[in-house]
Amino acid sequence: MTISTYDLGDLKLQSGEILPQAFISYETHGTLNAEKSNVIIYPTWYSGNHEDVRSAIGSDRALNPEKYFIVVPDMFGNGFSSSPSNTPPPYDRASFPAVTPYDNVLAQHRLITEKFSVTEVQLVVGFSMSAQQAFHWGALFPDLVKAIAPICGSAKTSTHNWLFLESLKTALTLDPNFNNGDYTSQPVNGLKAFTTIYAGWAFSDDFFRKNLHLAWLGQQFNSTQEFLDAWHGMFTPKNDANDLITMLNTWQSADISDNQKFNGNLSESLSAITPRAIVMPGKTDMYFVPADSENEVALMPRAELRIIDSIHGHGAGGPGFSTPEDDQFIDLALNDLLSG
Repeated sequence: MTISTYDLGDLKLQSGEILPQAFISYETHGTLNAEKSNVIIYPTWYSGNHEDVRSAIGSDRALNPEKYFIVVPDMFGNGFSSSPSNTPPPYDRASFPAVTPYDNVLAQHRLITEKFSVTEVQLVVGFSMSAQQAFHWGALFPDLVKAIAPICGSAKTSTHNWLFLESLKTALTLDPNFNNGDYTSQPVNGLKAFTTIYAGWAFSDDFFRKNLHLAWLGQQFNSTQEFLDAWHGMFTPKNDANDLITMLNTWQSADISDNQKFNGNLSESLSAITPRAIVMPGKTDMYFVPADSENEVALMPRAELRIIDSIHGHGAGGPGFSTPEDDQFIDLALNDLLSG
C-alpha cells in the first residue's frame, strides 16, 4: 500500500477557470504487472478518502491486491487532493473554483496514463459519487476501460437528489459563523444541522423502524440522539466546511453528457458506454433510486441491473457501512466483471 500525489500543474477546469498547481492524491494496493493489464480504479465518494476505500479491498475480496493493482484517487475537494482547505490564497476557502466529475475523471486519466503508462483498465468501480465517476470513465474512455461497476450512484444527478443536496448546503451556510466561507473556526452548528439531515437520508425508513441505528457499526446507543451524536462525531472532524461545499457542488453538477463530447445528449452518452457494466442501486436508497438506474441501464449496450436487496438504504453499497451480505452481493458482481 502506497500513498502519493501526482502534480497536474496549472489545471484548466471544465468551467474555464484555472486551478494553479493542482494535484491529485492517491493510494495504490498491489503491484502493477509487467503488461500493465491488472489495473482497477476505485475513486472516492462524498466526504470519503482513500482510507475509507480500504474496507472494500483484501485478499479475500473481489478487489484482491495480490492479483490486481488497485488505484484509489482522491476526489478534488476531499482535503487530500487539491481542495479549499489545502490550496494557497487566493484560490483557497470559498474562492476555490468549481470542479465537476468530468474534471476529476480527466485528472485521474492523466494519473493512470502519464504516471503509470496504463493502456488497459480492467475495472472502474465506485460507490455513490465515485459511481458517478465510474459512469464518466465508461462514457469518456470506452476503449481504455473493460468494465464498470457503479454502486448506488447515477450517470446524472436527479432533480430530487439535487434538491436534497441543496438542503444540506443551506443548513451549513446559514450558520452565521460560516461567514460566506471566510470562517475562523469550523461552523459547528451548521455542520450539526448538515449531518442531522444527512443521517435521516443515508438509511431507509425500515432501517430506523427496526432500530438498527441503535446498534450501528458495532456501537450500542440508548437513543436516536446518541446515534446522531456519533454520526456527527464520525463525519465532521475529518471534513472542512468549504471542502464539503465544493464536493457537494461537484455532486450536483454530475452529468456524463455535460461536456463537449456529448453536448448534453444523455441518451447518446449512455449508449457510448460500451464496456461491460453491472449497475447496482440499493433497493431502499433515497439518494439514487433504482428507477433511475433502470432507465440508464436500458440505454447502455452491455449493462446489467442488479439491485442490492437491503434495508440499509444508501449505506448498502458503502465500504465500511455495508453488511457482510451486501459485500458478498457486490463482490459476486465484481468477480463476474473481472472474469470477463
